[in-house]
Amino acid sequence: MLTRRTALAALLAAPLARPAIATPWRPDRPIELTVGFAAGGGTDIVARLFARFLQPKLGVPITVVNRPGAGSELGMAHVARSRPDGHTLGMTNMPAFVTIPIERRAQYTLDSFAFVGGIMNDPTGIVVRDDSPIHSLADLIEAARARPERITVSTSGIGTDDHLMMAMLSAETGARFTLVHFNGAPIQRNNLLAGNVQVNTMSVGEVMPNPERLRFLVHGGRERSRFAPEVPTFRESGLDIEMYSERGIVAPAGTPAPILERLREAVAEAAADPATIAAFEAQFILPNYEPGPAFEARMRSVQGRYAELWRRAPWINA
Repeated sequence: MLTRRTALAALLAAPLARPAIATPWRPDRPIELTVGFAAGGGTDIVARLFARFLQPKLGVPITVVNRPGAGSELGMAHVARSRPDGHTLGMTNMPAFVTIPIERRAQYTLDSFAFVGGIMNDPTGIVVRDDSPIHSLADLIEAARARPERITVSTSGIGTDDHLMMAMLSAETGARFTLVHFNGAPIQRNNLLAGNVQVNTMSVGEVMPNPERLRFLVHGGRERSRFAPEVPTFRESGLDIEMYSERGIVAPAGTPAPILERLREAVAEAAADPATIAAFEAQFILPNYEPGPAFEARMRSVQGRYAELWRRAPWINA
């Protein structure tokens, strides 16, 4: 029988039975954004730019930490081993991010990460010093054919977009180069200007902010970049080569769903911010946001294609 006393007790207990409203995750200390290349390169520039606009979305400082080495493997391995609590993130650079586990027994696989979102892509290109006798892609190919392996070309590491672009160029044309692998664009640029290498491989966003003393020969975009409209693409030169340096953000695998969801929301908000877009364009970079699930699906698909390429023609010595 329902008495007045039991009815009152039920009424008082009712609010306690309501499900609690989940509080969105908030970081409680600074976040580290790891970059697997030296400071001053394209990946580092993007990381520092984006961190500036991501900070207010998450409410804590974001510190960019450079951990260069092994074509970015060391930096990504650090992220993979970190505690999955949302306070350590990694700035990926594709294709190295997906090719490193193909070409070697790497310290990570794609399963080592939770995918937060893609940020941008930047066409990879070829530059020489402005006093070089090489004035065009045709000149470069002719010189390399005439003197096989005598033309020295710098890259930012084995398996990077730079390296794979040159491997594709050799496969398409038969031209053979000697590749010299560094840890980032600033070191490449210094060695080019010092005359230690004859050719650099750098992205549009790495060349155009400081083009002095450089001649930009060609890049791997689908179409000409509005930041370098005078520079032709490989496709315009009749070569089936398209190559970009792509950057995105990942967290360690096992990051709890509420944390990953909040990180994805914050990255989406920062990417859509007009101030972010303006800052990227001021650095000659076009943002290209991609949600986390789509970013992951595409990385896995791209890795499959590179794995097939590796089976047919390993690029480790290319």
